[in-house]
Amino acid sequence: MTQTAQTTEHLEKVFETFNRVSQELDTSYRVLQVRVSTLTLELAEARSQRLQELAEKERLANRLALLMSELPGGVVVVDGSGVITQANAAAETFFQQVAGTTRAVRAHDAKHSLLGQAWPLLIAQASRDGGASENGTELLLGNGRRLSVSRQPLPDANEELILLTDMTRLHDLQETVSRDKRLSALGEMAARLAHQIRTPLSSALLYVSHLARPSATASERQRVSAKVVDSLRHMEGLVNSMLTFVRGGPVVFDSIELHSFTEELLALVEPLVNKSGGVLATELELGSGAITLEGDRDELIGAVLNLVNNAIDVADKPLHLDIKISAVGGALHIAVADNGPGVEPEIRERIFDPFFTTRVKGTGLGLAVVAMTVRSHGGKISLDTRADGGSVFCLDLPLKNPGLGQAVANPENTQITLFDGAVSVPESPTLEDAGLAQSQQNVAGGLQ
Repeated sequence: MTQTAQTTEHLEKVFETFNRVSQELDTSYRVLQVRVSTLTLELAEARSQRLQELAEKERLANRLALLMSELPGGVVVVDGSGVITQANAAAETFFQQVAGTTRAVRAHDAKHSLLGQAWPLLIAQASRDGGASENGTELLLGNGRRLSVSRQPLPDANEELILLTDMTRLHDLQETVSRDKRLSALGEMAARLAHQIRTPLSSALLYVSHLARPSATASERQRVSAKVVDSLRHMEGLVNSMLTFVRGGPVVFDSIELHSFTEELLALVEPLVNKSGGVLATELELGSGAITLEGDRDELIGAVLNLVNNAIDVADKPLHLDIKISAVGGALHIAVADNGPGVEPEIRERIFDPFFTTRVKGTGLGLAVVAMTVRSHGGKISLDTRADGGSVFCLDLPLKNPGLGQAVANPENTQITLFDGAVSVPESPTLEDAGLAQSQQNVAGGLQ
């Protein structure tokens, strides 16, 4: 084969290879074009879907922003250092005050007065007394608003969400309802009081007419005058009970030294029991040190005297009244036990309700006033029944310095009342007299 022939054959193979590669490239190009077209369509669809999703998210974001702006409750977001990073219009309105009146702040206002402020400093400045706690659940602002505060940490960020609810209207409604209830109760009580006053008033008028008789002797005038005074005092007691219940004002808290309080109380109780012909037994466990409680001295003494008078009124046999006063576990415990008929189980739940009474001459306010007084002092009252059927009223009041109010056996300061009504104080802890020992045992056993 000649050189020319070899060259020609080689060129033919080269052209054949070139044509085959060109066809393959053309085929690949067409396939690539189809693939590019498909991907372009898919990309366009994905882009369109993404734009729709973004538009929907933007619509939802705008909707949420509008809802947050128009929420009647305040929304505040604070960072880890307590600085406000976000606040809605309601929160701005709650804390913003211009010339003594609040001005609404809209979401599109340029200036947000709360942003960048420290939340603890804000509530301290805005509260009425300036002493609001950062962790408090309710705020009383200087502009008169009452805000309920709810806090919720945000799990995905070092932030905290604070929700503020305006409770001013609710408090006003509650006060209105409470006032209406008291007025309704006052009307019912006035009717009962008028009925109760009518009898002693008629008696007093009758007695006074006897005093006007020229033939009345000095002894008769004295006896009738005493009856007039009794009738007037009865009416005074009814009116005082009504005023105590209706007034319902705030308690004026003073520091009350427990030992002097107990002495004054027992000094008032003893004549009442002696006058009724009853027997008084007392047991004191006041410990040592200056133990005090916060409250109104007169109201607390009046509450216990009310229980004593109630025991005297319901007594169906010679009264035996046991009073135990102890300071234990940070609380003052006063137990007043009698040997009366007790309280029937079916009416125990209503015994402290206003106007509920089982006595013909009762107003149903005595025990209601006692319960109101105890509750206003942060304490509680309960009713128990002794083994002999008598009632035991227990008053528990918080002590101001509970660390000193530990019960300490103190028999030398324990008053033991004899059955003739005389009160004796043993000179030593040892009770050699069998009668005294038995009396003390009966008192302790009855009050357990």
